[in-house]
Amino acid sequence: MGERQSPLEVLVTLDPSFWRGRRVLLTGHTGFKGSWLALWLLELGAKVTGLSLAPETDPSLFTQLELERRLEHRLGDIRDAGLLTELVAATRPEVVLHLAAQPLVRRSYAEPTATWATNVMGTIHLLEALLRLDSPCTAVLITTDKVYRNNEWLYGYRENDPLGGHDPYSSSKAAAELAIASWRASFCGNLPHQSPHLRIASARAGNVIGGGDWAADRIVPDAMRALGRGEPIGVRNPAATRPWQHVLEPLGGYLLLAERLSADASLATAFNFGPQLEANRSVRELVEESLRHWPGCWQDQSDPQAPHEASLLNLVIDKVHHQLGWSFRWDFATTVERTVGWYRQVEEGEASALACCLADLRAYTTPAR
Repeated sequence: MGERQSPLEVLVTLDPSFWRGRRVLLTGHTGFKGSWLALWLLELGAKVTGLSLAPETDPSLFTQLELERRLEHRLGDIRDAGLLTELVAATRPEVVLHLAAQPLVRRSYAEPTATWATNVMGTIHLLEALLRLDSPCTAVLITTDKVYRNNEWLYGYRENDPLGGHDPYSSSKAAAELAIASWRASFCGNLPHQSPHLRIASARAGNVIGGGDWAADRIVPDAMRALGRGEPIGVRNPAATRPWQHVLEPLGGYLLLAERLSADASLATAFNFGPQLEANRSVRELVEESLRHWPGCWQDQSDPQAPHEASLLNLVIDKVHHQLGWSFRWDFATTVERTVGWYRQVEEGEASALACCLADLRAYTTPAR
């Protein structure tokens, strides 16, 4: 082994001893966020079992990081209740991080039934499987910032604001939040029909960017593909505003929440994870900031006949700051610089995807001096 310093050794908010050797079930581990989280968990020394569909894109970050040979890789669909029951019984997870989902707004219009089945019933199948455990288990279930009833206002949404959702994706995630809250109230406790071993929290974050996202219909991978081909970036909704954050921001929050929830049952609730207010920027600003690091151009491709997507959305993160001590680390400019730098280095052959991810992890987890 070389002398490479692990992020584990410089991380200031996570407890290294908590994760070392801990059995973790990670659903959605072949996706963009799931691959980043799998890598981080492995760097922390966790024993990771992943359950997911096969990667949908080529390339995919999962294959670029060669994660299949580094963790217990299981292919499967969370709509299969029997599969989840068998996997949970076999692995006896101490921590569950549930990221598996149908995550695309525009696809949800084309596949509404599959979106609801995956995002709602898939979550319930997992919860039912966890209810059978007879040993302590902490579950952090990931939804989205789009679970709120979006009034297109300038104010941020708090965890106790009404849930809603215009499109099938957003509404399915809001329904998942209701299911999680109901399951926690009904089945976590010491009554005969309840489990004293299970602690459940949900985490709401969205619009994460970072290297290795190759999905279609997302502005950053679409932009990076266009720049790699020397073509203009097509922007379908330049005025839409989002709380942009690097993928490592909420992932670190999920890990911290799992740690703290394992020791404090009062944290079994919902938490927002988002950036500071200055990172609430329009798509136009995101693209123009990206072009500072990879020269090119963009063109407005707004379509008035396109399916509805929210124009204004941001979160209030006071709760996670006060109850967990979590806060963002990278501002908007740094987030965009690290993201575009990842893609450009990989595209131009300057570094591998793994080297770029580890460099980002190291930079993110090293305390500022």
